Amino acid sequence: MQVMMPSPIEAYFEADMSEDPQALLRAFAPDAVVKDEGETHAGRDAIEAWWRAAKVQYQPVVEPLDLEERDDTVRVRSQVTGNFPGSPVMLTFTFRLAGDRIAELEIAP
Repeated sequence: MQVMMPSPIEAYFEADMSEDPQALLRAFAPDAVVKDEGETHAGRDAIEAWWRAAKVQYQPVVEPLDLEERDDTVRVRSQVTGNFPGSPVMLTFTFRLAGDRIAELEIAP
């Protein structure tokens, strides 16, 4: 299913799918924060380390299914398959935008 998204979020999912860390990092503000699995990753270097570790450990494939947008917050409900128990799972990717960049991403059930 094709979901229309704000450009920084579309860039995030495209970079994730093509496994392009530099394109992925360009979608984030320099001081952005990612919250996933109970941990917080602040700044582009920490975000890159988080993303690379998740790719190696879980080999996730994310399929965005629907989107809800409110003010500067966008929630993207996605099916995630990969090398982890219970795959596939439904996760919500909650993005907070700052202009044309992602300021915060939280991934949760």
